[in-house]
Amino acid sequence: MALILHIDTALQQANVGISDNGIVLLNIQNKDQYSHASFVQPAIQKVLQQLNIAIGNIDAVGITAGPGSYTGLRVAMASAKGLCFALNKPLLAVSTLEVMAVAAIAKFPGYNLYCPMIDARRNEVYTALYTSATDIVMPARPLILKNDSFEKELANDKILFFGDGSVKWENIVSPHTNASFEWVEYDGVYLAKTLFNRFKNNAFENLAYSEPFYLKEFYLGRTP
Repeated sequence: MALILHIDTALQQANVGISDNGIVLLNIQNKDQYSHASFVQPAIQKVLQQLNIAIGNIDAVGITAGPGSYTGLRVAMASAKGLCFALNKPLLAVSTLEVMAVAAIAKFPGYNLYCPMIDARRNEVYTALYTSATDIVMPARPLILKNDSFEKELANDKILFFGDGSVKWENIVSPHTNASFEWVEYDGVYLAKTLFNRFKNNAFENLAYSEPFYLKEFYLGRTP
């Protein structure tokens, strides 16, 4: 049995819950992105109380480490690290893009490639490419969308694009025979599956040095 507490505040919808061997026992959501920081700790207490699980009995804490909201990523990382240090439990971290892909593959099977896109403002997205087996074809990166973006991939493969950043790309590339677009949201079900795979492979983070996966440097203040 592997009890994993998951904390996800990377995007608009936050998830806090507990899974057993990759199966969600309880997941609580918050859709107000501006209240994720105040949502996390009460949500942790609520899932523990409703499941009658002592915090010391969890086996690991897992998070979506990014990309995503800078503030949201820091909230999850700080909360998870605090618990891991206090309880002497391992930390698990997965890419937000990978969890998005896992959800899309389950909901919309049959594509050669899956391309999650997170809005990074202006004409830029955070993106990656995965096969239907979640093998990485293109590692996560920030990408300024242009007419010839994914030109080579679209020439050979049917690709599903999804995520809030995909709207920008749809406006550029559509219509295209090999490009499809869907609205995909993930929840604790897909996060739990992804984290459990990490747990089985002992793919734990270094507590002292783990950081959010921003993809771009974080700057305070206005962008000129």
